[in-house]
Amino acid sequence: MTLQSKLDAFKVDFEAGKPPYNVPYAVIETMRRATAELIASGAAQRALKAGDKLPPFVLSSSEGNKVSSDDLLSKGPLVISFYRGVWCPYCNMELQALQEALPQFKELGASLVAISPQNPANSRKSVRQNSLSFPILSDPNNDVAAAFGLRFEMPDYLIELYKSLKNDLPAFNGDPSWTLPMPARFVVGQDGVVLYAEVNPDYTRRPEPEDMLPALRRAASLAA
Repeated sequence: MTLQSKLDAFKVDFEAGKPPYNVPYAVIETMRRATAELIASGAAQRALKAGDKLPPFVLSSSEGNKVSSDDLLSKGPLVISFYRGVWCPYCNMELQALQEALPQFKELGASLVAISPQNPANSRKSVRQNSLSFPILSDPNNDVAAAFGLRFEMPDYLIELYKSLKNDLPAFNGDPSWTLPMPARFVVGQDGVVLYAEVNPDYTRRPEPEDMLPALRRAASLAA
């Protein structure tokens, strides 16, 4: 079963209000509206693309260690996944799929990191909940996401919805802003050039981990 088919099955149950979700239709309509507006804004088209240079970063891991893009790239190609947080079921399914694909990435000499705005405690929860063996990095205020062109401000009506659902992003993230990254996946060669970029303003859509293998094979051949 592909990652997207799992996401689609979850979405059908969630939007149908099936237990344990029991989500009112008005909530679904609000989420759809926010997604449609983000798509229409064209923000995804302004994000980092294949051929662009990676903005260098230094972020803290869930264990509090500093992780730099330069150090990661010194070891080989790099796969980067931006996700919203441990509270997002679509993100958790994506992380699990990436964990399953990790041996294929390693065979091609690549490292994998995931980046979210949540604080280290919630990153540790992501690791535990999804049985991950790759680093989860905290991006305070989505500053690195902004450098990648992924950060967006949540509209007021969506903030009110999140508050009503007890989804307190400032508490999750440890900063007062109500911003999120568009989910995105990148493959970066050792020279820092982006070889693959997939950005989707619809958080229910994610690329398959296998989609990155051609770019990783290309990176491996360039390094040989």
